Amino acid sequence: MTLLRIAEAARHLGVSDDSVRRWVASGRLTAHTDASGRAAVDGVEVAELIRSGAELPALRSSARNRLSGLVTDVLVDTVMAQVTLQCGPFRVVSLMSAEAARELGLAPGMPATAVVKATTVVVERDAP
Repeated sequence: MTLLRIAEAARHLGVSDDSVRRWVASGRLTAHTDASGRAAVDGVEVAELIRSGAELPALRSSARNRLSGLVTDVLVDTVMAQVTLQCGPFRVVSLMSAEAARELGLAPGMPATAVVKATTVVVERDAP
């Protein structure tokens, strides 16, 4: 069983930590304790809740590929910005307008989500 800390589950669900705690208290999610003695929930239960879509914030986007990560670099000139995120083991680089980067207040060390919508996604099989 993969256990997620309350904050991790909340991030994946797009809700507050308190919402996850209320769902645990009401029995919607099962309470567990991780190896560090912290409150946790079962990752499978969280995935089922996400699939059901019940009581979760509505996505207002047709893009479905979301990678949560940490901003590691922001290069801004007068017109464009290059923003680099580390999303787990993956490095994601986004080019956007300098105006958009300033409006978002992007800076190294802050959490952000890369939202990817592509007409072509190549899937390669790893060699056995």
